[in-house]
Amino acid sequence: MSYPNVNVLNTDTICALSTVAGVSAIAVIRVSGQGAFAIVSTLFEAKDKNFDMLNTPTHIVKYGLIKNKQELLDDVLLNIYRSPHSYTGEDSVEIFCHGSLYIQQKLLELLVEKGCRMAQPGEFTLRAFLNGKFDLSQAEAVADLIAAQSKNAHELAVKQLKGGFSKKINELRTLLLRFTSLIELELDFSEEDVEFADRTQLMALIKNIETELQQLLDSFRLGNVLKKGIPVAIIGKPNVGKSTLLNVLLNEDRAIVSHIPGTTRDAIEDTITLDGTTFRFIDTAGLRNADNEIEHIGIEKTYEKIKQAYIILYVFDVSATTAEELNNQLEEMEPHLADGNKTLILVANKSDMLVEIPHNFKNLVEKDTVFISAKRCENITLLTSRLIETINKEQLVSNEHVVSNVRHFDALQKAREIVGDISQSLQGGVSHELLAADLRRALYYLDEITGLRINNENILGEIFGRFCIGK
Repeated sequence: MSYPNVNVLNTDTICALSTVAGVSAIAVIRVSGQGAFAIVSTLFEAKDKNFDMLNTPTHIVKYGLIKNKQELLDDVLLNIYRSPHSYTGEDSVEIFCHGSLYIQQKLLELLVEKGCRMAQPGEFTLRAFLNGKFDLSQAEAVADLIAAQSKNAHELAVKQLKGGFSKKINELRTLLLRFTSLIELELDFSEEDVEFADRTQLMALIKNIETELQQLLDSFRLGNVLKKGIPVAIIGKPNVGKSTLLNVLLNEDRAIVSHIPGTTRDAIEDTITLDGTTFRFIDTAGLRNADNEIEHIGIEKTYEKIKQAYIILYVFDVSATTAEELNNQLEEMEPHLADGNKTLILVANKSDMLVEIPHNFKNLVEKDTVFISAKRCENITLLTSRLIETINKEQLVSNEHVVSNVRHFDALQKAREIVGDISQSLQGGVSHELLAADLRRALYYLDEITGLRINNENILGEIFGRFCIGK
């Protein structure tokens, strides 16, 4: 995505539809730029005959007509924002018109005819960033807020938009910058061989920053799954009711249910939201010795999904599985569940088939087992409650500084590696020049997160190009 004149504030006046395209009761068209008032005033006839748009104060709402010469197009409301008191920091007008496709298109055509340019994806938010309304991580939070489909994803986006994460990054940056300036000063007096930066204090600072960066990196796994949905792999032997369970959870026939082993050969995914958290359920091929190559590929995909999952639902037929068989099955699975961050929940399915309480009931309870009948939809709420408890125990969104953006994670990872190098350099007594260079590199990656020094057209185009048009 290429933005014209991105390195200096663009002087074009831009317009775009900010509501979803299509017929609706109301549509909102946004206009922003130094010519916004002049252009809109050529089309707008206020009911208040004394209204002067060019000299109006900010945050005014006016009712009137949109006319093309003497031809009436629509009656509208205008929200008028004077620079710098607008979303973009520029003179801006929001036109609330009726949601006719013809009215929307004709109004945009008139605006372009009068001197506007159609906005590119994310250009309004790009201008807000360039005008200092918020930093780059907050700008990205706008896109996350629009895309949020669950309570937790919404809370993460709101927290980042409020600037808590940016504040944390800037705190780390300030600490690094203070010592960087002292090391740079030592370079100016290199012939005198003096030290302005106390190496003991610097080592303590670096260790502290290293710990804080690692904590942010560790939060990414949680933040990312909250943003995209908690991956839950449904696994087990063939014909234990995995596909039936998926269909019950989703309340639709999403997976094929059959008594024939090996029916599910590819992973089937779908999502539901429980108590504000999105769960991404993955029905997988039954675990057994494959009879053919296609089924073998399906089972391999099952193991891949297990690696990606945050929660594992191990489904077994409680009416036909002995304690010894279950233990053997879990032992076979153990190498694939080595990640200590995964939660394993045993799902004892077909409980309606039991004629008596199983002898290993006590052991099953101790192993975090939920007894259900997927076929009869019995105790499904117990299972969903258990899923919600698993997430709540982690207190995923209680932390003010949860990383959920891949770009931020990559920058933090690079900064963490460099800070680790600095720690080793201090112990090895490296030269001022190399130490200063490493400190500058660490600062660069922290600045990349907030956009403090980022004005590269390609980077900004890549970020804002993923926004919807009109935002």
